[in-house]
Amino acid sequence: MARYSRNDQAGVELPKAKLDRESLRQALELFRYLRPYRVRFGIALASMFAGSLLSLAFPYLAGSFVDAAVLHGRGGMARVDRTALLLMGVLALQAGLAYFNFLSFATVGQRSLVDLRRDTYARLISLPLTFFAQRRVGELASRLSADMIQIEDTLIAILPQFLRQTTLLVGAIVLIAVTSIKLTGIMLASLPVVTVVAVVFGRKTRKISREAQDRLADTATVVEETLQGIMNVKAFANEGYELNRYQDGLGKFLAATLRGARLRASLIAFIIFALFGSIVLVLWSGARLEQQGEITFGQLTRFILYTTFVAGAMGQFAELYSQLQKAIGATQRVREILRETGEVETRLGPAPASALPRLQGDVRFEQVDFTYPSRPGFEVLHAVNLTATPGQRIALVGPSGAGKSTVISLLLRLYDPSAGRIVIDGRDARDYRLTELRGQMAMVPQEVLLFGGSIAENIAYGKPGASVAEIEQAARQANAHEFIQGFPEGYATLVGDRGIKLSGGQRQRVAIARAILKNPAILILDEATSSLDSESERLIQEALETLMRGRTSFVIAHRLATVRHVDRIIVIAGGRVVEAGTHEELQAIADGVYRRLAALQFRD
Repeated sequence: MARYSRNDQAGVELPKAKLDRESLRQALELFRYLRPYRVRFGIALASMFAGSLLSLAFPYLAGSFVDAAVLHGRGGMARVDRTALLLMGVLALQAGLAYFNFLSFATVGQRSLVDLRRDTYARLISLPLTFFAQRRVGELASRLSADMIQIEDTLIAILPQFLRQTTLLVGAIVLIAVTSIKLTGIMLASLPVVTVVAVVFGRKTRKISREAQDRLADTATVVEETLQGIMNVKAFANEGYELNRYQDGLGKFLAATLRGARLRASLIAFIIFALFGSIVLVLWSGARLEQQGEITFGQLTRFILYTTFVAGAMGQFAELYSQLQKAIGATQRVREILRETGEVETRLGPAPASALPRLQGDVRFEQVDFTYPSRPGFEVLHAVNLTATPGQRIALVGPSGAGKSTVISLLLRLYDPSAGRIVIDGRDARDYRLTELRGQMAMVPQEVLLFGGSIAENIAYGKPGASVAEIEQAARQANAHEFIQGFPEGYATLVGDRGIKLSGGQRQRVAIARAILKNPAILILDEATSSLDSESERLIQEALETLMRGRTSFVIAHRLATVRHVDRIIVIAGGRVVEAGTHEELQAIADGVYRRLAALQFRD
């Protein structure tokens, strides 16, 4: 099976500095989701800083504790007792602040993530079909799952920890400098080297993390495609083939992940050696200074504890920095969706959905050309002209690939014409809000997709909030009520993923009931009776005749027997309208396309 590339900027080499600034800017853009919770977030930050300061007070008090113990013979025990009580009080207050910190960051982070997930999903479903034509479902699902989990970890755990360790590092260095400037110079000598190494490793880690996320998205795509087409997989006995596809994706993901792990392990090993080596040097120097009487034993203890704070913070930075780089990679993938331009709602500005009166259904295609963006060199429709007056029933017939479905896609404004225009009730279709225009159309496709809820919920999809009586009435008109009542749960029966628990004919009738319930001004039928047995087809055809009455209807037909009595038949071949008329008029055209198709079908 072919492997398709994502919309990555393959082959485009960006300057490193520019890429870093852009990555940071994109990451910071997501922090606008913290804005609605800025008060709670600010309080959480303040309490975190307060807790960090209390942590920094611990070594100072510990040093005083040691000095008091050394001065035992001169009333030192009273100071020892007071210092011990003060230490316990500091620890209790620090524990309370830690609880408040964690809860506040978790609350703000989760609420922000809910907003981000909602906006990403809303943007995703508002994107035009050209976007989905270039991407695979599993990859997009991965961005809403794996990438969001990475961002969630950053907001709730990594970011607060990063800020805390930064506070401890800066505070500890300042207090170390106050304690002994000589020892501070020795300790800080290693920091520039560690910082440079962390930046270099971080850039590589971010690149590898992005690659790992992409490979993980590939595996999600394989799972999505396999489960959606599980019947074909089993029919062709291709379980082994799909397993190999999945295993191949996992192998690439594992290779990228292990490369990142090796980089992080190398960075951690270097930092451990550099930092703790400098600590050994500092301890050795401190011991010499204490022996020479330049510092007290309590100051040495205080310095050692502050040094462990610095070492611990720098050790944490290695992993935290690596995690932040991974989060920036995930942020870039989510931002790609948020930056995409959604379908243009209107040229006339926003308006409530109720502002558009019911359409009459007058439809005109005027010199319409169309080329799919993904196939710019191939013109699908050329100079198409057709007219449908209000209430007229129009059939679109012709060979497979002639452009019939494309006409319907343009009518629904899933795409816009490359040239020419579509006029509905005297207005260019592009001047309507999409929600208003599509809200007055209904479609029954040949391949019916049902959602995983109940039968009643699937029918009500045509009119959210419909009453039980309305749902049942629509089902009766679609000849679906009888088979629905045959299920033990009736209308509450779950249809399964994509309607797998229903037969093809049953799914078709549920889709027809959904269209009936919507009560559209313009009706689109794409071989709506193709999956029905003869008896059901007769009953449904009667229901559709009633449904089409008074509505402009477009019927895509491969079986010409189903459209012999429509008002007008449009014959499309090679992307052009080659014939138009009634069944009788088209039959009278010698060597006509319709006559040849009819001769083949009616003879059979």
